Amino acid sequence: MKKHTVKTIQAMRDEAQTITMLTAYDYPTAKKVNDAGIDMILVGDSCAMVVHGHPNTLTATMDMMVLHCGAVARACDRTMVIADMPFGSFQYSIEETMRNAARFVTEAKVDGVKFEATPNHIEKTEAIVKMGIPVVGHVGLHPQAVGALGGLKVQGKDVDTARKVVSEALALQEAGAFAIIFEAVPAKLSAYVTEKLSVPTISIGGGPGCSGQLLVTHDVLGMYDNFTPSFAKRYQEVGQLMLDTFTQYKEEVLAGVFPGEEHSYKMSDEVLEAIEKEFNK
Repeated sequence: MKKHTVKTIQAMRDEAQTITMLTAYDYPTAKKVNDAGIDMILVGDSCAMVVHGHPNTLTATMDMMVLHCGAVARACDRTMVIADMPFGSFQYSIEETMRNAARFVTEAKVDGVKFEATPNHIEKTEAIVKMGIPVVGHVGLHPQAVGALGGLKVQGKDVDTARKVVSEALALQEAGAFAIIFEAVPAKLSAYVTEKLSVPTISIGGGPGCSGQLLVTHDVLGMYDNFTPSFAKRYQEVGQLMLDTFTQYKEEVLAGVFPGEEHSYKMSDEVLEAIEKEFNK
């Protein structure tokens, strides 16, 4: 199949086809996601947490994100790749936001960018779209504002925060965002806003009423035992499988079981004898 574009993603929404999206941060994972037929990949600033071990997303930098995005983009001949603009890459000025968005396209070869744009950043969304770079909006929980929010909390359960979700989504659509992510938003509110919008909506904890679904791949694979968001589903226990595999490897090495003869390269006795004769003098 041909690579997904803004046009094909919009067509899926218009034809009531559910859009699938996962995160990826490296070439081999992205290749599997692409080959599985997933429609979109978000190279999220969540890589700061799930790949680099930081406690939140705020430590992701442009250089870090460009490196991960380039690896993912090279793996995808079908899946649309979206770069997540990290904290500090779009908060200062329109010009700097445009330069950073351009870096993702020119250096990493992604298909679009996403950032946690609020009404204060609508002009920046418009500016990037006018550059010809597709933009994915983001409403609801903004992990980059975790300090101001007082934690990773559901957004939209009361009138004030629900109004904020609706107004931001409408403003992002007006600014030219081709899709909008709803993170940690009550299902009823996400479904309501999805009906009001003409662009696709992608849920990550936004319920089933959106145009598509997004999860962090490490949550899907069960890579971490300490925390899995309540909206995520663990489809496999790859983390436990990895632990069991590494333990077995250690045991076999210590027991002399690995490497066996089938894992070793051969040479003729004559060559060895010649070497021994030469170096044993």
